[in-house]
Amino acid sequence: MVMAADSQFHVLAVDDSLIDRKLIERLLKTSSYQVTTVDSGSKALEFLGLIQEHQHTNFKSPSPSPSFSSSNNHHQEVEVNLIITDYCMPGMTGFDLLKKVKESTSLRNIPVVIMSSENVPSRISRCLEEGAEEFFLKPVRLCDVNKLKPHMMKTKLMEDQNQEEEETTATEIELESIEKEEEEEFEFEMKSKKRKGGVDEESVEAERRRRRRFDNNGVATVI
Repeated sequence: MVMAADSQFHVLAVDDSLIDRKLIERLLKTSSYQVTTVDSGSKALEFLGLIQEHQHTNFKSPSPSPSFSSSNNHHQEVEVNLIITDYCMPGMTGFDLLKKVKESTSLRNIPVVIMSSENVPSRISRCLEEGAEEFFLKPVRLCDVNKLKPHMMKTKLMEDQNQEEEETTATEIELESIEKEEEEEFEFEMKSKKRKGGVDEESVEAERRRRRRFDNNGVATVI
C-alpha cells in the first residue's frame, strides 16, 4: 500500500499492473489527492473492511499502526472518497468490485470509476448501469483525473447534509424527551397537591397555562 499525505480527498486505486498502478498514482498525487494503491479487488475489499483475510497481504503501511480494518464489522480508519479500478483483473474483476461496493450499505455512496485498455461499448454500458461514475480508457490522462473531483465533492456534500439532518433530528428528539419529562413531573406534582387538598382543578389549569413554552427557535419563555 502506498499513501500520500496532506490531502483533502483519499482515492483507492486498484490495478494488477504495476506500471498502470504507478501511472495512476502519479497522476492522482499530481492532483494533490491522498492515494492508496492495491493490486487486486480482494485486497481492495479487505482495505474497505468488506472481507477478512487470514493470510498476510503485501501492503506497505503508511504509518506504524494499521490504516485499515480487516473486520467485517469495522470500516477502515482512513476514509475513502473515491475508488478507481481496472476492469480486467485476475480473480475479481473491476466490475465485480463495483458490484460489491454498491451492494454494501456502508460503502455504496463511494464513487467508483472503471479503467480499461479495451473500448467495449457493452462493457462500458454495463458498468455505468451498475453505478460507475466514469469509464476511462487507458492510458489514463491528467484530463481524466480532473473529472474525479466533482464526484467526490457531490458525495461529500451529500454526507454533510445527511449528518446535519441526523444532528437536527437528534436535537428534536432530545427536546421532545425533555418536554415530556417536565410534563410528567408537573402532572405528578399536581396530583400530589390535589391528594393533599392543596390545589383545585382550576388552579391546576392556571398552572399549566403558566408553564414554560418554546418559541420557534427552541428558546424557553414564561407567560
